[in-house]
Amino acid sequence: MQFDTKIAVVIRTDLEPWQQLNVAAFLAGGISASFPECVGEPYEDGSGTKYLSLVGQPILIYGADRAALTRALERALARGVKPAVYTEEMFKTTHDAANRTAVKAVARADLNLVGLAMRAERKVIDKVVDGLKFHS
Repeated sequence: MQFDTKIAVVIRTDLEPWQQLNVAAFLAGGISASFPECVGEPYEDGSGTKYLSLVGQPILIYGADRAALTRALERALARGVKPAVYTEEMFKTTHDAANRTAVKAVARADLNLVGLAMRAERKVIDKVVDGLKFHS
């Protein structure tokens, strides 16, 4: 199935594995919350056990260093894409309000980004992540 939109998550490659997974999970949650139309139907197994819905389209995960993350953020904003962000300072917080406070305390140019997620038309996302490689 071909989708008109693309979901991309960009994760800083120098993080510990648990941090990379944590960032990806939070950012995917941001996409789900902001674009409920991308969430599929609930699952059910052959025994009738019901499960939660998942995002109904592929999520492409890219790796980047800090400079490439900043470049991707600027490219997204220049194209009218509103991304989800995760900064290094958010690892030190324990709840959503503290996360927002940590981001608000820093000017965009000084954000210590560890991850971004965005959903937009395929061609737009392709331009935002141009030059990045899939996370390995």
